Amino acid sequence: VQLQASGGGLVKPGGSLRLSCAASGFTLDYYSIGWFRQAPGKEREFVAGIKWNDGRTYYADSVKGRFTISRDNAKNTVYLQMNSLKPEDTAVYYCATRRPGGSVYRHDDYEFGGQGTLVTVSS
Repeated sequence: VQLQASGGGLVKPGGSLRLSCAASGFTLDYYSIGWFRQAPGKEREFVAGIKWNDGRTYYADSVKGRFTISRDNAKNTVYLQMNSLKPEDTAVYYCATRRPGGSVYRHDDYEFGGQGTLVTVSS
């Protein structure tokens, strides 16, 4: 059971990236998924989440209006579209499955099963 985040890279401020979170060994259909990020020297923080049953989405205030989380169950993949990127968005981004009944926002309530992908926003 593993989640693999990909799609990171170097982008200029104001640019866009789309991250992907692909599952292997299990289907994502019945899992709520969260994206988190961790910048050097900082705590891991919640970015966005999507529920498995009704597709409801949640965002950190710092990314609301700029980032969009979505899922394609046919491809067993969750995406994070990031627009209007800022230098402060620079971090390693991780995706994770949320434990049943867990908080959308707490990283302790998620299972992190793979490596993250580095996003660097710099001119």
